[in-house]
Amino acid sequence: MAFWAGWLTVFIVGSVAVITPGPDFALTLRSSLAYSRRAGVYTACGIGLGNAIHATYCLIGIGALISQSILLFNGLKFLGAGYLIYLGVKSLQAKPVKAESLQDNRRIVSAFSAFRQGLLGNLLNPKATLFFLALFTQIVQPETPLVAQVIYGGTVVLQSLVWFALLALLISQRWVKQLLVDVSHWIERVTGAVLILLGLRLAVTKLSD
Repeated sequence: MAFWAGWLTVFIVGSVAVITPGPDFALTLRSSLAYSRRAGVYTACGIGLGNAIHATYCLIGIGALISQSILLFNGLKFLGAGYLIYLGVKSLQAKPVKAESLQDNRRIVSAFSAFRQGLLGNLLNPKATLFFLALFTQIVQPETPLVAQVIYGGTVVLQSLVWFALLALLISQRWVKQLLVDVSHWIERVTGAVLILLGLRLAVTKLSD
């Protein structure tokens, strides 16, 4: 009974967290709209791996160290903020897209590059550390079986992977892109501005936030 209560808590909180727009959402949107379905899915996979890493080190206690160390937290914070701002500036430079260019734009970005953007964007966000740490400290006790801990962490990871992959598949649909093609560069620019704002917000984040 305790396991299922804990799992339900993880599922509900994780669901709310992944569907709430943030850096991961903006990165997936950017990759899917500016590049291709494949790029969006690889970005989602990078985000999923990033969350898996966050969940793993929080479950084994490293997250507690980061959350208590101002130096480590600030280092990660500024790296993450700088990366988001860098991607945002690149998005602000988006040019109008011609309809015929939608036929095949997979060559624009490599799978590794799209994956890396999702992975780094997620890993360099210290708020993800604090989220997993806050969540798991509520449900994981010293006597909690390792299998249960793996299921808890895997649930959130799977939620993020499925959600962002579905988002990538939706945004990259040809009919969706066709509807958005005339304004896609403006959407990317707005996404870029959002990334910059998220980066600036991350830069002023404090441990108590």
